[in-house]
Amino acid sequence: MTPRAHAHAPSPVLTVDADLRDLRSADRLLHRLAAGLELPEGTFGCTHLVRGQRPRVVVSLSLPSEPHLRTVRERLRADGHGEPAAGLPDASGRAVLYPGASALTGTMTVAELIAASAISGVTVLGAPGPPDPGTRVVTRDHVRPQWQGDALVLAATPARGGVLVPFESPDPTPCCADH
Repeated sequence: MTPRAHAHAPSPVLTVDADLRDLRSADRLLHRLAAGLELPEGTFGCTHLVRGQRPRVVVSLSLPSEPHLRTVRERLRADGHGEPAAGLPDASGRAVLYPGASALTGTMTVAELIAASAISGVTVLGAPGPPDPGTRVVTRDHVRPQWQGDALVLAATPARGGVLVPFESPDPTPCCADH
Protein backbone atom coordinates (compact mmCIF):
# COMPACT_ATOMS: atom_id res chain seq x y z
CA MET A 1 0.00 0.00 0.00
CA THR A 2 2.41 2.63 -1.17
CA PRO A 3 1.25 6.12 -2.11
CA ARG A 4 4.02 6.32 -4.70
CA ALA A 5 1.88 4.12 -6.93
CA HIS A 6 -0.06 7.17 -8.06
CA ALA A 7 2.22 10.15 -8.13
CA HIS A 8 5.54 9.14 -9.59
CA ALA A 9 5.99 5.39 -9.80
CA PRO A 10 5.61 3.64 -13.14
CA SER A 11 2.14 2.26 -12.32
CA PRO A 12 -0.36 2.41 -15.18
CA VAL A 13 -2.67 5.44 -15.07
CA LEU A 14 -5.76 6.44 -17.05
CA THR A 15 -7.45 9.84 -17.11
CA VAL A 16 -11.16 10.17 -17.83
CA ASP A 17 -12.58 13.50 -19.00
CA ALA A 18 -16.34 13.37 -18.49
CA ASP A 19 -16.67 17.18 -18.84
CA LEU A 20 -17.50 17.63 -15.16
CA ARG A 21 -17.70 21.08 -13.60
CA ASP A 22 -17.40 20.36 -9.88
CA LEU A 23 -15.63 18.13 -7.38
CA ARG A 24 -18.82 16.57 -6.02
CA SER A 25 -19.73 15.26 -9.49
CA ALA A 26 -16.18 13.96 -9.96
CA ASP A 27 -16.34 12.19 -6.57
CA ARG A 28 -19.62 10.54 -7.58
CA LEU A 29 -18.11 9.44 -10.91
CA LEU A 30 -15.13 7.87 -9.16
CA HIS A 31 -17.41 5.99 -6.74
CA ARG A 32 -19.60 4.77 -9.64
CA LEU A 33 -16.51 3.63 -11.54
CA ALA A 34 -15.16 1.83 -8.46
CA ALA A 35 -18.44 -0.03 -7.99
CA GLY A 36 -19.16 -0.71 -11.65
CA LEU A 37 -15.66 -1.64 -12.74
CA GLU A 38 -14.83 -3.67 -9.63
CA LEU A 39 -11.52 -1.85 -9.30
CA PRO A 40 -8.75 -3.91 -7.69
CA GLU A 41 -7.25 -3.28 -4.27
CA GLY A 42 -4.46 -0.76 -4.54
CA THR A 43 -6.28 1.50 -7.02
CA PHE A 44 -6.01 5.24 -6.53
CA GLY A 45 -8.76 7.47 -7.94
CA CYS A 46 -8.11 11.22 -7.98
CA THR A 47 -9.70 14.43 -9.17
CA HIS A 48 -7.72 17.07 -11.07
CA LEU A 49 -8.70 20.65 -11.84
CA VAL A 50 -8.14 21.62 -15.48
CA ARG A 51 -7.92 25.32 -16.18
CA GLY A 52 -7.78 27.21 -19.45
CA GLN A 53 -10.35 27.67 -22.20
CA ARG A 54 -12.58 24.89 -20.87
CA PRO A 55 -12.29 24.66 -17.05
CA ARG A 56 -13.41 21.30 -15.72
CA VAL A 57 -12.59 18.44 -13.37
CA VAL A 58 -11.11 15.21 -14.73
CA VAL A 59 -10.51 11.97 -12.84
CA SER A 60 -7.54 9.63 -12.91
CA LEU A 61 -7.27 5.97 -12.00
CA SER A 62 -3.91 4.54 -11.02
CA LEU A 63 -4.07 0.76 -11.22
CA PRO A 64 -1.78 -1.84 -9.67
CA SER A 65 -0.81 -3.51 -12.97
CA GLU A 66 -0.90 -3.30 -16.75
CA PRO A 67 -3.47 -6.15 -17.10
CA HIS A 68 -5.79 -4.23 -14.75
CA LEU A 69 -5.29 -1.13 -16.89
CA ARG A 70 -6.28 -2.96 -20.08
CA THR A 71 -9.41 -4.39 -18.44
CA VAL A 72 -10.48 -1.04 -16.99
CA ARG A 73 -9.80 0.76 -20.31
CA GLU A 74 -12.03 -1.75 -22.16
CA ARG A 75 -14.81 -1.42 -19.58
CA LEU A 76 -14.65 2.38 -19.69
CA ARG A 77 -15.05 2.31 -23.47
CA ALA A 78 -17.93 -0.19 -23.23
CA ASP A 79 -19.68 1.97 -20.61
CA GLY A 80 -19.57 5.04 -22.87
CA HIS A 81 -16.72 6.96 -21.23
CA GLY A 82 -14.88 7.37 -24.53
CA GLU A 83 -11.18 6.83 -24.90
CA PRO A 84 -9.39 7.42 -21.58
CA ALA A 85 -6.07 9.22 -21.89
CA ALA A 86 -2.88 7.55 -20.71
CA GLY A 87 -1.11 9.17 -17.78
CA LEU A 88 -1.88 11.89 -15.27
CA PRO A 89 -3.07 15.39 -16.14
CA ASP A 90 -0.89 16.71 -13.27
CA ALA A 91 0.94 15.41 -10.19
CA SER A 92 -1.23 17.08 -7.56
CA GLY A 93 -4.44 15.09 -7.59
CA ARG A 94 -7.01 15.05 -4.80
CA ALA A 95 -7.49 11.42 -3.73
CA VAL A 96 -11.02 10.05 -3.42
CA LEU A 97 -10.26 6.34 -3.85
CA TYR A 98 -7.16 5.02 -2.11
CA PRO A 99 -6.22 2.07 0.05
CA GLY A 100 -7.88 2.40 3.45
CA ALA A 101 -10.23 5.26 2.51
CA SER A 102 -13.35 3.34 3.60
CA ALA A 103 -11.85 2.80 7.09
CA LEU A 104 -11.54 6.54 7.77
CA THR A 105 -14.83 7.09 9.58
CA GLY A 106 -15.80 8.66 12.86
CA THR A 107 -13.08 9.95 15.16
CA MET A 108 -9.56 8.55 15.14
CA THR A 109 -6.09 9.73 16.04
CA VAL A 110 -3.63 11.04 13.48
CA ALA A 111 -1.54 7.88 14.02
CA GLU A 112 -4.58 5.63 13.45
CA LEU A 113 -5.55 7.54 10.29
CA ILE A 114 -2.06 7.11 8.84
CA ALA A 115 -1.81 3.44 9.88
CA ALA A 116 -5.22 2.60 8.37
CA SER A 117 -4.71 4.21 4.96
CA ALA A 118 -2.34 5.28 2.20
CA ILE A 119 -2.15 8.75 3.76
CA SER A 120 1.43 9.41 4.84
CA GLY A 121 0.99 12.66 6.75
CA VAL A 122 -1.34 15.31 8.13
CA THR A 123 -0.71 19.04 8.02
CA VAL A 124 -2.62 21.60 10.04
CA LEU A 125 -3.29 24.86 8.25
CA GLY A 126 -1.45 27.67 9.99
CA ALA A 127 0.59 25.36 12.21
CA PRO A 128 4.40 25.33 12.02
CA GLY A 129 4.73 21.54 12.10
CA PRO A 130 2.81 18.29 11.97
CA PRO A 131 0.24 17.48 14.66
CA ASP A 132 0.98 15.12 17.53
CA PRO A 133 0.19 11.52 16.48
CA GLY A 134 -2.31 11.27 19.35
CA THR A 135 -4.38 14.26 18.17
CA ARG A 136 -7.95 13.24 17.40
CA VAL A 137 -9.34 13.76 13.90
CA VAL A 138 -13.12 13.94 13.35
CA THR A 139 -13.25 12.61 9.79
CA ARG A 140 -16.87 13.53 9.03
CA ASP A 141 -16.59 10.42 6.82
CA HIS A 142 -15.06 12.64 4.10
CA VAL A 143 -11.26 12.45 3.90
CA ARG A 144 -9.75 13.88 0.69
CA PRO A 145 -5.95 14.05 0.89
CA GLN A 146 -3.82 15.65 -1.83
CA TRP A 147 -0.65 14.42 -3.50
CA GLN A 148 2.34 16.52 -2.50
CA GLY A 149 5.31 15.11 -4.38
CA ASP A 150 5.40 11.41 -3.53
CA ALA A 151 3.26 11.79 -0.40
CA LEU A 152 -0.49 11.65 0.10
CA VAL A 153 -1.15 14.37 2.70
CA LEU A 154 -4.35 15.37 4.47
CA ALA A 155 -4.83 19.08 5.16
CA ALA A 156 -6.72 19.64 8.40
CA THR A 157 -7.93 22.54 10.49
CA PRO A 158 -8.39 22.88 14.26
CA ALA A 159 -11.94 22.54 15.54
CA ARG A 160 -13.76 23.01 18.83
CA GLY A 161 -12.68 20.62 21.55
CA GLY A 162 -9.04 20.40 20.52
CA VAL A 163 -9.70 18.09 17.58
CA LEU A 164 -8.85 18.37 13.91
CA VAL A 165 -11.20 18.10 10.93
CA PRO A 166 -10.27 17.62 7.28
CA PHE A 167 -9.99 20.99 5.56
CA GLU A 168 -12.49 19.96 2.89
CA SER A 169 -16.06 19.88 4.15
CA PRO A 170 -18.38 17.08 2.98
CA ASP A 171 -21.18 19.62 2.45
CA PRO A 172 -19.61 22.90 1.31
CA THR A 173 -21.71 26.00 0.98
CA PRO A 174 -21.55 27.14 -2.64
CA CYS A 175 -19.88 30.50 -3.12
CA CYS A 176 -22.38 33.28 -3.59
CA ALA A 177 -25.28 30.88 -2.88
CA ASP A 178 -27.66 33.76 -2.25
CA HIS A 179 -27.00 35.53 -5.57
